[in-house]
Amino acid sequence: MDDLDKTIADILGDDDEIKETATATPAETDFMSLDDIDNAVQLTSRAAKQIQKIRADESTPEDQFLRVGVKGGGCSGMSYVLGFDHKNDFDTQIEREGIQIIVDKRHLMYLSGTVVDFRDGLDARGFTFENPQATSTCGCGSSFST
Repeated sequence: MDDLDKTIADILGDDDEIKETATATPAETDFMSLDDIDNAVQLTSRAAKQIQKIRADESTPEDQFLRVGVKGGGCSGMSYVLGFDHKNDFDTQIEREGIQIIVDKRHLMYLSGTVVDFRDGLDARGFTFENPQATSTCGCGSSFST
């Protein structure tokens, strides 16, 4: 988590601001509007079905939620994170297509409006991210910049 905070601080250019946010109480980080939360992350029905399948196949514990996030790295600067994790005080929890999703509030500005899909075709297979915040993406679609 410290690496992610540093990466976000490097991108924003203000290390002190991120450190203050990381040590703040959750109420102090509630800077999102209801519209931001409503537009946070969307799932297509195909993605939801695949996530449910993975959860069942891997016997993922019920106290873990689908985490959607970002991390530094990739061809374009930031990469997407998708996996099961425990909720912490800095997370916002939303439900989409019957799936409980958690997003770190500090990542929301990079993910607002992002649609997670699952493709299972001859030309592509796997989860994809359509992010309206991205100003550029790499060829494979797994990294982006804003």
